[in-house]
Amino acid sequence: MSRLFHSFWIAGYESATHRNSRGERLDMVAVTQHDVRAEEDYRLLREVGIATAREGVRWHLVDKGTHYDFSSLIPTVEAARRTGVQVIWNLCHYGWPDDLDIFKPSFIRRLACYARAVARFLAASTGSVPFFAPVNEISFLAWAASRDMIYPYAHGRDAEIKRQLVRASIAACEAIWSVHAGARFVFADPIFHVVPPRAMPELRDAARAQEESQYEAWDLLAGRREPELGGHPRYLDIVGVNFYHANQWEYPDMRLRWEDTPRDERWVPLHRLIERVYQRYRRPLFMAETSHFGVGRGPWLREIAAEIRCALDNGTPVEGVCLYPILDRPDWENLHHWHNSGLWDLIPDGNGRLERVLNRGYAEALREARAIVGEEGHRPVRHKR
Repeated sequence: MSRLFHSFWIAGYESATHRNSRGERLDMVAVTQHDVRAEEDYRLLREVGIATAREGVRWHLVDKGTHYDFSSLIPTVEAARRTGVQVIWNLCHYGWPDDLDIFKPSFIRRLACYARAVARFLAASTGSVPFFAPVNEISFLAWAASRDMIYPYAHGRDAEIKRQLVRASIAACEAIWSVHAGARFVFADPIFHVVPPRAMPELRDAARAQEESQYEAWDLLAGRREPELGGHPRYLDIVGVNFYHANQWEYPDMRLRWEDTPRDERWVPLHRLIERVYQRYRRPLFMAETSHFGVGRGPWLREIAAEIRCALDNGTPVEGVCLYPILDRPDWENLHHWHNSGLWDLIPDGNGRLERVLNRGYAEALREARAIVGEEGHRPVRHKR
């Protein structure tokens, strides 16, 4: 069976478009100049052997309420066509048009109509099977939007937001399938591990409940919980697991430090977390986001590769790993503070351009990661649609 993606290693372009805690509309595609340099960026990908990318369709730029304007999307579509890069399109990366209220039924209708319009546009522009992420990180978005980090700053309404996003995602899937019956869907969310404090074993149940919450959006989409929302196994097509250094903690919020030597013995190896997700859903699965920052980029990637190799050897069919972000990016709350987290650092040239400078240490770690995992190292499994 052919591989799900064109390359095992995938590039993720930061494409968040939400309003941050200060109400400022973000456009990370524009901030990194990827909007006007997509073809250049894709050619750099091909030079390092990457042929698949995660991208964002900026909903607030495309959906004008009375019509759709695809001018912001055309350069990326053309760049992908000319370079042969396969794209997974995020339709809602935390942000939506200003006239929409997420809590109203119109939000569901608008996402579905917009999704159908994007599918039609891509069908006329490309000849390949389209991949979509209707809503990026349903669980994380619901959590952040209920804690004043992301608009609509709806404190305590995370459960309500999550269910509305599930309904909207289902409607978007159906709308896209009406255009392209073979379309594939990615639903990515963080995976994590939570432990009780050593001196407070009575918090074990609370820690377990917090950990179990990572599965809720996937369960709702698949119809395992609250089937009245419309969930069904067909919607949970491809599972994306996102994992960073802060994804394991002591209840309620004390991080288990990945960087410590020796590491906290309660840290669970990544391959076991991935195996839990695969055994729960038995769906195609890939790492939809992972990376570190600064000098930790290389060691993190080598460990990720070793963990993926272990998962593959144990029979868990991981379809790919997405380096996210592939280009360095600034902080959502401070666009002057850059994270130093990309395979390419972005260096101002003095004339308004951000030069793409390959981070040699990270690039060497990627070369080693390829050797650890092996481009053909995973064993594909046939999954029922």
